[in-house]
Amino acid sequence: MKPATKAKALRPVEQTFEETRYLKHLIEKKIPVRVKLADNETVGGIIEYYDQRFIRITRQNEPNLFIFKHDIKYLYEVA
Repeated sequence: MKPATKAKALRPVEQTFEETRYLKHLIEKKIPVRVKLADNETVGGIIEYYDQRFIRITRQNEPNLFIFKHDIKYLYEVA
C-alpha cells in the first residue's frame, strides 16, 4: 500500500494579463475614463499610453498627465 501524499496547494498565477488587455481595449476604443488617485483626487481623460509603471491620460483643455500606477486607487469608464 502506498503512503498518502499531500496534495500541493496550487498557487494563483502572478500575472493574468487582464490589466494589459483592458488598457489596450480602452486605448483602441478611446473610451473616456476617470482615475481616482491615492490622495483622493480624480482626473479624467482618455488613456493614450501605458507601460509597467504608468499610464498617460490625454485631457481636453488641460495638460496631459503621466500617472504612476502605484498612485492609482482605481479607474472607471465614463459613459
